[in-house]
Amino acid sequence: MSFFHRIRALIRKELQALLGDPSSRTLLFLPVIMQTLLFPFAATLDVENASLAVFNRDTGAESRELVQRFAASPAFSTLRNVHSEAEVEHAIDTHDALLAVNIPEDFSRKLARGEAAPLQVVLDGRRSNGAQIALSYLQGITQEFTLDRIDAAGRVLPSTVVTRFRYNPNLNYRHFILPNLIAIITTIGALIVTALSVAREREQGTFDQLLVSPLTPEMIMIGKAVPAMLVGFFQATLILCAAVFIYQVPFRGSLLLLYAGMFFYSLALVGIGLFISSLCSTQQQAFLGAFSFMMPAIMLSGFAAPVENMPHWLQIADSANPVHHFVEVVKGVFLKDAPVGHVLEDVVPLIGISFFTLGAASLLFRKRST
Repeated sequence: MSFFHRIRALIRKELQALLGDPSSRTLLFLPVIMQTLLFPFAATLDVENASLAVFNRDTGAESRELVQRFAASPAFSTLRNVHSEAEVEHAIDTHDALLAVNIPEDFSRKLARGEAAPLQVVLDGRRSNGAQIALSYLQGITQEFTLDRIDAAGRVLPSTVVTRFRYNPNLNYRHFILPNLIAIITTIGALIVTALSVAREREQGTFDQLLVSPLTPEMIMIGKAVPAMLVGFFQATLILCAAVFIYQVPFRGSLLLLYAGMFFYSLALVGIGLFISSLCSTQQQAFLGAFSFMMPAIMLSGFAAPVENMPHWLQIADSANPVHHFVEVVKGVFLKDAPVGHVLEDVVPLIGISFFTLGAASLLFRKRST
C-alpha cells in the first residue's frame, strides 16, 4: 500500500470517529452556530440602554436643557432624578445607575457669565469599562451643549477635532467581534480535536494496533492532524460566511491570504494539540491540557485587550503565541485589505511556531511510541 493510501485510510478512520456519531457532530458544529448567533449581540463593548442618575441642584434653564439632552441620548435609556448625595450613592450601590451627574447650584449663572461650569460625575467602578465608555458619551453631549451655547452668543467657535474611524467608520462592534471569532473558533476546534485524538486511542486500547500497523509515527501524526485542520477550516468558513452574508461585515481582503494564514495557524495548533495528546493518557487529561493552553493564549492574543498595554516582557513572550499572530492576520485581511508584506509579518512567525510545535510533538510521539 502506498504512502498516500495509508494516510487516506487513517484520515477516513479519524473522520468517521469524529462525524460518525450524531452527538459528536452536534458538539462540533452546534456551538459554532450558537456562538455565531449570540456573540455579535452579547459580546460587545458598546454601551446602550445605560442608566443615568442626575442630581440637579440648579434651577436655571441651561441645566434643564442639559438634562433634556442627556435624556434624549440613545446611550441612556433610563434617567433617574435624585435629590441628595445619599440618593446618588444609593443609586450607584444598588446598580440603579451606571453613573451619576451632580450639577451645582451656580451652573447656569456661571455659563451666563462665560465662566467654566464644571460638573461632577460619579462612576460605578465595579463596571469600570462600561462606565468609562458611558462617560465618553456624556462628555460628548456636554461638549456639544457648550459649543452650541458659544455659537448662540455670537462668539467665535474654538477649533474642534473631527474624528474619522478608518476600517470601521460607524464603530460597529460586530466588525470587530466576528473576524476575531474566526480565530477563536478555529483555535477551539483544531486544538481540542487534535489533543483528544491520540489520548482517545490510548483510552480505547487501539493505540497499540496503530503502532503494529504499516503506519509510521509520522503517518499517524499526519492522519491525526488533517481531520482536525479540516474541522477548523469548516468552522471558520461558517463564521466567515455568516459575517459577510448575515451580519454584512465588509470583507476587503484576499481569501487566498486569509486561508494561507489559517493553514499555517492550524499547523501550529495541530503541533500543540499532538504534543498535549502525546503527554496524556486519557481524554480528560488531554482536554484539561488543551484548556490550560487555550485560555491564556486567547487572553494574550489582543482579542480582549491590546497587546501594547501589556508589560514589555509579556509582549516579547507573546511573540510565540500563535493566536496573537492569526488574530492580526484575520483583522488585517478582513477589515483593511492588508497587503502581502504586512500579512507575511505574522505568517512567518506562524511558520516558525508550526515547525517548532510539530517537531516537539514528533519527538515526544516517537518517544512515547517506543
